[in-house]
Amino acid sequence: MGENNRISEQGDSPKEWAPPGIDPTRPSIARVYDYFLGGKDNFEADRKVAEEALKIAPDAREAGRANRAFLRRAVRHMVAEAGIRQFLDVGSGLPTQGNVHEIAQAIAPEARVVYVDNDPIVLAHGRALLATNDVTTVVPGDVRRPADILEHPEVLRSLDLSRPLGLLFVSVLHHVNDDEDPDGVMARFRSVLAPGSHLAIVHFHDPGDEHPEASKIAVEAERNFNENLGTGRWRTRAEIASYFGDLELVEPGLVPLAEWRSEPDDLIRQNLTHYNVLAGLGRKR
Repeated sequence: MGENNRISEQGDSPKEWAPPGIDPTRPSIARVYDYFLGGKDNFEADRKVAEEALKIAPDAREAGRANRAFLRRAVRHMVAEAGIRQFLDVGSGLPTQGNVHEIAQAIAPEARVVYVDNDPIVLAHGRALLATNDVTTVVPGDVRRPADILEHPEVLRSLDLSRPLGLLFVSVLHHVNDDEDPDGVMARFRSVLAPGSHLAIVHFHDPGDEHPEASKIAVEAERNFNENLGTGRWRTRAEIASYFGDLELVEPGLVPLAEWRSEPDDLIRQNLTHYNVLAGLGRKR
């Protein structure tokens, strides 16, 4: 980790080194999140977008940490309480502390995990990290093309879709624009879920008149993301809830990110953005 952020000091204008095929001047969603989480796999263009976001919501880093804490709690619930032994993590992002396979396999070493992402750096790091793990893999895929993911040979080899699956969409659906049919995308993914499967979603939220100050942040943040990344939707509670379809929400339901079964050790204090990210876990009966 961190190799992609080396900077050459030769000459008057230092240049960031990037692998072939990677344009370091174009920000990446995965690398912006990496910066929020304190990672080193990001470039100046990514940091610029992140810093603009921090001007709008200074506690955005805390929201990033709350996102990872929810992932940990949700995966633990699925493994320890629901007995799930296989996971599909769509839009997994750059590897960081507390990856899905680390959480799941700490409880059940046989748990199988497939990571999916369309960022070349994510794929390269994931493959290097998992080189010696024979029950975890990473495959290329775009959330907007669910059939390509669900029919990928490695997904079909690693996962048994006739058995309960932990399906993860953690901070990815808000990067599917309205004209890219997020409802249809989620309906296709839900269609393969066997009884006992669980669906975890974290999504940017615009609370509207219920929390006007948070709604102002949502509008400004959406503008920033779309101007710089070309994507990012802060949706209503009803829109986010619809992505669960007819799945039954596990208590406490669809709630602000830091409130989903928070634990004393989390010590995350979201202030301005408390109502700007919702999280939930659905169960298929």
